[in-house]
Amino acid sequence: MKVIGEDVAVEPESEKYFFEGTEKLLEVWFDCSNGCESADLMVIERSDWEQLLTHVQCSIISQKSNASMISYVLSESSMFISKNRFILKTCGRTTLLGAIKPLLKLVNEKCGFDMILDVFYSHKNYIRPLLQHDTHRHFDDEVSLLDSIFDDGAAYALGRINSDCWYLYTTDMIGVSQPDQTLELLMLEVNTDVMSMFTQSYGLTASELTKKTGIADLIPGTVIDDFLFEPCGYSMNGILPNACYFTIHITPEAEFSYVSFETNVPLDSYEDLIGSVLEIFKPGKFLMTILANEESCAINAHRTMQNFAWRKDYRRNDCQLCQVKNYNLTYSLFSLQPPNKG
Repeated sequence: MKVIGEDVAVEPESEKYFFEGTEKLLEVWFDCSNGCESADLMVIERSDWEQLLTHVQCSIISQKSNASMISYVLSESSMFISKNRFILKTCGRTTLLGAIKPLLKLVNEKCGFDMILDVFYSHKNYIRPLLQHDTHRHFDDEVSLLDSIFDDGAAYALGRINSDCWYLYTTDMIGVSQPDQTLELLMLEVNTDVMSMFTQSYGLTASELTKKTGIADLIPGTVIDDFLFEPCGYSMNGILPNACYFTIHITPEAEFSYVSFETNVPLDSYEDLIGSVLEIFKPGKFLMTILANEESCAINAHRTMQNFAWRKDYRRNDCQLCQVKNYNLTYSLFSLQPPNKG
């Protein structure tokens, strides 16, 4: 995703333009020590969120809402606000962790939330980590900062640390007891014909692209907010009842193409949804994570990762399964099967 007017740092040995599509993803659940039932993050005004995002070096482009969620499309990815859950996803050279302390102060002053119920911070390893700001260049440094804020931190690295891998930071306490789940598909080496559509020169609006590509049909009943950047790049947020969402972000340049898909929609199987996403973007490889707690119907969806036989065009390169407090976590990496010869 391109950002209008963004100043991009370059490594000394190269002045070629590069944009890091890989996002940093922060999810924080809040609670009140006095059991305040009326506390609600959705009462916080947009101007307060805009001020918070100055610590991240991004801004709000547009918003949609329903009774259970406010969705913001950002200059770098997305933000979702529900009653007691905050989600911030940012790409490029954003400084996402710089928002945590101001966030804790803001929600305490505006809503009365004075307890952290749960924390999740994750991202794929960056393509060019040296272009990130200091704290985000190494996961160890991110962990040190997070440990200085949260108690009982637990950090994980899944995948090949000398190749494609995925980092997660959470706390060791069991916080969220309501059904909770997240599916992510992080796609690389994406089909060039598909990526060429997500440019201003292709001649379609964001809404037209959302319909033409099939994104609008991925999860029926979704209220969609989409945006096409200049000269290229695309973001969309979709919201549903019960604080459910899905979001897609596209960096289309062939040299560093990247697409992310994320949703918390509860399903006992994600096979059809994953298949539809792959049919749209046709990535050369993709990383998939499913994180679901024991209360979620998606707790059984991990079979999708463990048995990928229903996708004959991809082979599974890596698969790791682990339990993180009351969550099951599965990580897998897939790549296109080479075409059959003869």
